[in-house]
Amino acid sequence: MKRLFDLFLALIAALLLIIPLSVVALAVRLTSPGPVLYWSDRVGRKNRIFKMPKFRSMRVGTPAVASHLLVDPDVYLTPMGSFLRKTSLDELPQLWSILVGDMSFVGPRPALFNQQDLIDLRTQHGVLVLVPGLTGWAQVNGRDELPIPAKVQLDVEYLQRRSFWFDIRILWLTFVKVLRREGVTH
Repeated sequence: MKRLFDLFLALIAALLLIIPLSVVALAVRLTSPGPVLYWSDRVGRKNRIFKMPKFRSMRVGTPAVASHLLVDPDVYLTPMGSFLRKTSLDELPQLWSILVGDMSFVGPRPALFNQQDLIDLRTQHGVLVLVPGLTGWAQVNGRDELPIPAKVQLDVEYLQRRSFWFDIRILWLTFVKVLRREGVTH
C-alpha cells in the first residue's frame, strides 16, 4: 500500500509542479555554470547505493560531504543555492527517486555514501530495512540541527511506529516546517 501511495502522490505532485520545476531549473541554469541537477550517491534500502537528484545549490567542484562538514558552506552556494535550500525546492527532483522506487515520501533521509558513522549506526539498529524518504521523523524533529545518534534514534522510532497514518502525520508536519523554514541551518 505504501508503494502505491508513493506512486500516486509522486505522479500528482509531478503534474502539479511541472511549471515550478521548470522555472527553478531555468533559474539554476541561468545563475551558475554547470548542470541543473546534482546526482548524489546515496545509501538506500539494505545499504544499496543509488543516485539521488537535487537541484544544484552548490558550485561545481564542491567536496562531496555533508554541508555541515564544510568549513564555510556559504562559500560554495550558488546564487540560487541559499534560497533553494531554505525553501527545500532543491529536493523536488527527488520525485524521480520516488517514482523509480529508490525512495519513498516518508522514511529516513538517505545518507551520503561517505557518512559511514550514520550508515553504521542505522545498520546496527536495523534501520537499513527501510526505504529512505524525502522526509522523515528525524526531519520533522530537528532536521540539520540533530546530531547523528539522535537522528538514528528517531529513525528507529519511525521503524517501530511506521503506519500509513504516521506517514500522513509526518507529511503534514513537513509541510508546516517547510512553510515556516524551520530546522534549516544553511
